[in-house]
Amino acid sequence: MQILKEDIKHRILDVARQEFASRGYAKASMRSIASKVGVGVGNIYNYYPSKDKLFCAVLAPVVSACYAMFDKHHGEYGQDAISMTQENYLVSAVSDYMIILKGNRTLLKILLFKAQGSSLEDFKIKFTDKATEQVKSWFADNKKKHPYMNIDVSDFMIHLHTVWMFTMFEEIIMHRITGDAMVRVIEEYIKFEINGWKNILHIG
Repeated sequence: MQILKEDIKHRILDVARQEFASRGYAKASMRSIASKVGVGVGNIYNYYPSKDKLFCAVLAPVVSACYAMFDKHHGEYGQDAISMTQENYLVSAVSDYMIILKGNRTLLKILLFKAQGSSLEDFKIKFTDKATEQVKSWFADNKKKHPYMNIDVSDFMIHLHTVWMFTMFEEIIMHRITGDAMVRVIEEYIKFEINGWKNILHIG
């Protein structure tokens, strides 16, 4: 019975992902999802109490991937700022961006373009606000290790840094950039980002 329940749960998530990708959160129908899964709409509510809860469950992988990437680079266990001057940082950063853009492209498209009306419609704002505070703390920690670093950076500059990341994601999706072309864009973006921060922070 447990296997059957898990199978139904996976089918609900799979069909819901297609529904949200096609119609967006606001126009998606729980009744339509239930019909395509082959269960009663009440059965879906046994697994997900609301459409918003289902939407969040569908997008959980890409939301988690975004926070995981940022934590890796700027969180408690984030890399030392000096690592930005090393070649392996570029390789690692490109790989992290590709995980989000290639591995979660459909979910990212839903999150960025079709979340209106859901609790995730302001995800970018909340993520950017959290990222700004996290980077400020990261700067302060790095200053202790590298006293010569300049961390006199405006909050709004840090804010823009995160906004630009989402803008890049949106443009790549809208212009259907894939494969080697996408890798090139990401590499160029990260090189631009690295050299800008190196200049501002006085490192490298």
